[in-house]
Amino acid sequence: MDTFDAGAGGILRQPKAVWATAGASVVAFMGIGLVDPILPSIASGLDATTGQVSLLFTSYFLITAVAMLVTGFVSSRIGGRKTLLLGLAFVVVFAGLAGTSGSVGELVGFRAGWGLGNALFVSTALAVIVGAAAGGSAAAILLYESALGLGMACGPLLGALLGDASWRYPFFGTAFLMAVGFLCIAAFLKEQPKPARRTSLLDPIKALGHGGLASTAVSAFFYNYTFFTVLAFTPFVLDMSPYRSGAVFFAWGVLLAVFSVIVAPRMQRRFGSLKVLGGSLVLLAADVLVLGYGDHTTAVVCTILSGAFIGVNNTVYTELALGVSDAPRPVASAGYNFVRWFAAAAAPFFAPRIEEWTGSIRVPFVVAAVTAVLGSLVVVVRRRSLAHEAEEAAPAHAAEDGVTVFAN
Repeated sequence: MDTFDAGAGGILRQPKAVWATAGASVVAFMGIGLVDPILPSIASGLDATTGQVSLLFTSYFLITAVAMLVTGFVSSRIGGRKTLLLGLAFVVVFAGLAGTSGSVGELVGFRAGWGLGNALFVSTALAVIVGAAAGGSAAAILLYESALGLGMACGPLLGALLGDASWRYPFFGTAFLMAVGFLCIAAFLKEQPKPARRTSLLDPIKALGHGGLASTAVSAFFYNYTFFTVLAFTPFVLDMSPYRSGAVFFAWGVLLAVFSVIVAPRMQRRFGSLKVLGGSLVLLAADVLVLGYGDHTTAVVCTILSGAFIGVNNTVYTELALGVSDAPRPVASAGYNFVRWFAAAAAPFFAPRIEEWTGSIRVPFVVAAVTAVLGSLVVVVRRRSLAHEAEEAAPAHAAEDGVTVFAN
């Protein structure tokens, strides 16, 4: 049966609890790209520099990275439903407070709190969706990936629509939507059984002792530096109105969603995951290099096109992280995310400073191209080990109940 079939096993025929969680997931992922179109407006409204405003991403993802060590610890003790609600409550409070910020320092601090809430939510959402979905884990994972792509596409659009009136409105809008998600999950999602074994704070770190998972995390670290150079630094390069910037990143998000959910799986079946990942990283490197050296129209086109490569990479990295080691999937994913989210925090911090140090707006994109190539080199150097270890781990994971966590 096709995964999209409306029958009992299809993606469209799911319990209300699944749709409530998936809907809240869309809004959660919207929060990542929400500020993209309004970064210049925030800088102007709060009299801040590019480097200061870029810290909105740095604080968000730095807290997200550290929180990955905590989320499994929390959810294995209080359960998935309460963890989701706790994360949503944090987002509602801190997103609302972000809209009241009187300085860039306050806004950066509130984004950090928002990052903690988002980490608690997204790290638990897929596990909850898989546990509550009809039709097995395949339909549930596809629904989750669709929510991710839709959120990444709609975040910049919502930011542009609300941010055209005031840079504060997108934050208030997110708080409102997440409050609706909180009420829906509270109403429709029942508590699921807690894991048989509680997760300790050090379990994700110990999981990184596995060579295959460590290699995947290191490669993803380099890739995420490139990814978030595009996401956090490019809006200043494009220097467009919120509407125009939002349209660019909406198109970027659409490509990300299509290539993540539809194109990447087909390419993997035909060429193999490691070949697809290595090639896509090299193409992403070429794309960001042209972005940095091209004219304005070229920069717009390359920004949108990067969504295709990012979508492919996200899907392949997810599968590698969840299947390459013999650690429980939530633990493996937490360790993987702990490493790679540090790059998401580093890129927005260093990109504008590299521009200041070198006096060239092109150099940050050269660095981003180099990190994408480094990510590809890790895949090439470790390809035999990665492929072998993924095959060895597959039987162990096949016996699990399908519980996985956020890895994209």
